[in-house]
Amino acid sequence: MRQIVLDTETTGLSAENGDRIIEIGCVELLNRKLTGNNLHFYVNPERNSHEDALKVHGISNEFLRDKPKFGQIADELLEYLRDAELIIHNAPFDMSFLNKELDRLGRPPLKTIIGEVTDSLVMAKEMFPGKRNGLDALCDRLGVDNSGRTLHGALLDAELLADVYINMTRGQDALLMDLESSDTAIGEVELIDLSRIDLPILWATEQEAQVHQALLLDLDKACKGKTVWRQLQAA
Repeated sequence: MRQIVLDTETTGLSAENGDRIIEIGCVELLNRKLTGNNLHFYVNPERNSHEDALKVHGISNEFLRDKPKFGQIADELLEYLRDAELIIHNAPFDMSFLNKELDRLGRPPLKTIIGEVTDSLVMAKEMFPGKRNGLDALCDRLGVDNSGRTLHGALLDAELLADVYINMTRGQDALLMDLESSDTAIGEVELIDLSRIDLPILWATEQEAQVHQALLLDLDKACKGKTVWRQLQAA
């Protein structure tokens, strides 16, 4: 399974109002492993960045003037993305800019050459309802080192998002067996008599119970009282 974690930096917030892409960063995952086959472009947007955007990414208009225009890097970018699943934080934003750039070139939208698009922001909101789910907040919550992120940068942000995504979806691999490194031959099952194992019961401390209760209250508030335990209590 080939996945590309993608991020862009732009001159402003609205592709429809003429803002353009100035940087594209892509990080490749193959079977959920970082391959190092990344792709990175600075792009001449043929216009200046808004002042607020400059404060976010810090990429000056002068720096971009001798960089290739989007049309000059489009073929390489599209070939790199072909058939891959894209993982993007707030996907509608980046997709709108990429599709607008392609439209200017008379090319079809990105969905015609890629696989599916996974929005990691939507995933985060489902996993952490009522919490801040920006990239910095997720890095802090999931133990991803973002100490080098003083400004936004497409490649750095894509690298951080790749780590965040792997952490958010780690449970998907929890029940998988590494058959290649296993001493047990395929088809053989090693049986363990659990009745001989005395498993201790570790009760939650008072502090842990309070933290758990606070988490339940946060979830209940985010779901507006529609949590399963509220429904069971009502029944």
